[in-house]
Amino acid sequence: MLEGEELPDLEAIVTFRGQGSESCLSWDAFLQKSENASSEQVRLRQQQVAPDSMSDLLFTSGTTGKPKGVMTSHGQNLQVVEDWSGVVGLQEGDRYLIVNPFFHSFGYKAGWMAALMRGCTILPLQVFDVPTILRMVSDEKVSVLPGPPTLYQSILAHPELDAFDISSLRVAVTGAAAIPVSMIHQMRDELGFDTIITAYGLTEVCGFATICRAGDDPELIANTSGRAMPGIEVRCVDGEGKEVTSGSPGEVVIRGYNLMQGYFENPEATAETIDSEGWLHTGDIGVMDEQGYLKITDRMKDMFITGGFNVYPAEIENLMSNHKAIAQVAVVGVPDERMGEVAMAYIIPVAGEDLSKEEVVSWCRQEMANYKVPRHVNIVDSLPTNASGKVLKFELRKAYQTSFGMNNIN
Repeated sequence: MLEGEELPDLEAIVTFRGQGSESCLSWDAFLQKSENASSEQVRLRQQQVAPDSMSDLLFTSGTTGKPKGVMTSHGQNLQVVEDWSGVVGLQEGDRYLIVNPFFHSFGYKAGWMAALMRGCTILPLQVFDVPTILRMVSDEKVSVLPGPPTLYQSILAHPELDAFDISSLRVAVTGAAAIPVSMIHQMRDELGFDTIITAYGLTEVCGFATICRAGDDPELIANTSGRAMPGIEVRCVDGEGKEVTSGSPGEVVIRGYNLMQGYFENPEATAETIDSEGWLHTGDIGVMDEQGYLKITDRMKDMFITGGFNVYPAEIENLMSNHKAIAQVAVVGVPDERMGEVAMAYIIPVAGEDLSKEEVVSWCRQEMANYKVPRHVNIVDSLPTNASGKVLKFELRKAYQTSFGMNNIN
């Protein structure tokens, strides 16, 4: 992607794997470059980092499918992770199994960053695998195990759960999908968690906005994403930006020290997202109760959640349009008993091209992250559209419900 770009300030490209080349440094060669740096040089470099210095640039795909770089600073990340760790009850000496991917703000900030700040032992797991997780919990005495609801559901359903010693488990943090109240009870009674917390956030707010508190009852944990974290304001507003009454749906807006510095080289998108009063508009629809506990009820756009990850149909559609045999594609989220929702692709093939469902899925697995790959594919002759030619996705969801139904999911 960088080929042909003018990058006058680029000093080196480092590759994690392989021996490197004339244009790339190997990882070992990169590490060796530090041997000539004195303690004084290191100290001076550290002093150049201020609280408002940019600490990371995480890219998030909007509902248009175009990636936007979210800029956040050192100070705000340190503060919000410290606050999150305090609410969760992360302790020095905890043994923290990090299952969430490190490219995601949760695996990175609530994972690595929180563990380093609190003095926890970090136990990374690259691929989600229930037997491996249970074995690590037993052998490594894991005490902290965050993850999407599907992680705990898979553990609870494992036929050999009783064969493992999971008595060390203490803290669970989940969210980003609907959670049955019965699962919260099972996590406490069968998995032995003392603290179970749900939360809500997005990359534009350093990954953190609302969180339940230790001691909240199972119904509150299962049915809400908690209340605003310290120093952060969360409201639900109407189309004019006015706060709606408790119990009424509205767009979730957030204001506080955790707001991004902006989208990288995209002031227009920044201005569209953060209004003149400093409120960040999330595009999510929520309901807030009188105690300030937030329940996410819908999305203003087409985004859906698979196993705890935000999935944007336009991004999948853009990738699939590169297939030589696909003329047009529309992706919607459909119910799935295990993952919450999964992608379903309606495809119009190029005239004269022979396209099978199996070939589409196989191709997608090579071109995109696994959680984005459509689990269902329907080859069609046409797509429902309005007068302006825009695909009516609610018609596609309705067609799926009619054809397959909630209880007939493959």
